[in-house]
Amino acid sequence: MSQPSPASTPSAPGPAATGPATAVPSAAHESLLAATRRHTSALARALVTPAYPATPLFARSSRRWLRRLPYAVAGILTLILVPVTAQILTNDYGVNGGFASVLATAQAAPLLLAVTRPLPAWWIVFIADSVCALAVLGYPHLPARSWPWTPPGIIGYLFLLLALALRETRHTLVAVWLITGGVGVLFGIPGARYSDGSNVLLFVLSGVVLLVGGALRERGDVQRRLAEQETISEAERARRTLLEERARIARELHDVVAHHMSVITVQADSAPYRIGGLPPEAEREFGTIAATARESLAEMRRLLGVLRSEDTRGERAPQPGLDRVPQLVEATVRAGIPTKLSIAKDVAALGPLPQAVDLSAYRIVQEALANVVRHAPGAPTNVSILASADRTGLTVLVVNGPAGGTSRPPLETTGTGHGLVGMRERVRLVGGTLDTGPLPDGGFRLAARLPLVEVARPTAEADAAESASAADSASAEGATGAERDPHAP
Repeated sequence: MSQPSPASTPSAPGPAATGPATAVPSAAHESLLAATRRHTSALARALVTPAYPATPLFARSSRRWLRRLPYAVAGILTLILVPVTAQILTNDYGVNGGFASVLATAQAAPLLLAVTRPLPAWWIVFIADSVCALAVLGYPHLPARSWPWTPPGIIGYLFLLLALALRETRHTLVAVWLITGGVGVLFGIPGARYSDGSNVLLFVLSGVVLLVGGALRERGDVQRRLAEQETISEAERARRTLLEERARIARELHDVVAHHMSVITVQADSAPYRIGGLPPEAEREFGTIAATARESLAEMRRLLGVLRSEDTRGERAPQPGLDRVPQLVEATVRAGIPTKLSIAKDVAALGPLPQAVDLSAYRIVQEALANVVRHAPGAPTNVSILASADRTGLTVLVVNGPAGGTSRPPLETTGTGHGLVGMRERVRLVGGTLDTGPLPDGGFRLAARLPLVEVARPTAEADAAESASAADSASAEGATGAERDPHAP
């Protein structure tokens, strides 16, 4: 007995199987008859399943005239083909006037329906054309006429196929083309002495129209899908940018918060030794405070481990502040950007700044100068740091003029939106405000106001709204780049 081949051997049931395993039929081993039956069934289903929804042709176009074009063409063809077809059927084929008008209307009027539902319109027109071919079959002068398809019928049919190709699937187009050729062949067999080759002509022309129209439709579908994916990718990129900036700011602020927690721990531990005569309850309370501070500091370090990635090892360095701004300006000047720094005298009178404000001010100046180098090389830039009149806030102002005529081309012409998103997040962190915008002469202005006192944090709704606004801003900045916003990195 011959052994069954591995491909045909059913898989053995496992230990938990309760019955014999059934072999799944493979399309690779499908017989020719079964494959033909399957494809024929698919083509038949395609002929009775129109595309959904029934939107008009070119309905998604942004141009108004293009959306109205299918209606205009279908209306003009209907007004021309109905009387012309009726007259030709009456005068050239000897069809009764009333019956000729009915046939002409059935052959041409469905062109209006083809704008929204081309497949049902095709069924009506194809049946009307076939009935018309049979109606004129016994006409004595038929050998001198076009048969089985009349010239007006061919024109209307080709326009209908174009509308069909711009809407329906590939299976539907193949089925329509095969039926058109098959019926043409059937008409040519009994009436070969009458046929003038219009059936072959229509078969060839219909194939060309369906092929071109189907290719245009698939190309349009691919472009729409690409546009949708680009829109989704841009939105995801903007949100990812926002989250990355927030994570980076959180990592930078770790040192600031860790310092305060360490100070609390040291003060709580040393309080019983520094303050004499404390009752036992107070000593236990200080011990609890110190333990809680240590636990919080450990949790913060674990959180930092989650936020820190492999490429952020350099962020372990001490965080800079306003005392490092002159070094930034000097580096910018060496890069070829004429930059001036102005620090008001009353800034020194503010005393030690909160570490979050000090770090945010430095990073804002750093991002602003980096954007000038990337997007407006050679543009004169002024950096000003001012204190508010009531000594409760700090203002960072960066203004760059238009690049000179001899300036180098921009290093970047498009941006990712990281710069302004990071600035907004830093300003939002300390409860300040950020104003940015182009100047009338072509330059750009950035003003950040950072309060030195504690401010109320925004509500959850306001926080979500600001996050969405920042994401939208990052998306817009990444899409337009420096042509619209010189500070969009």
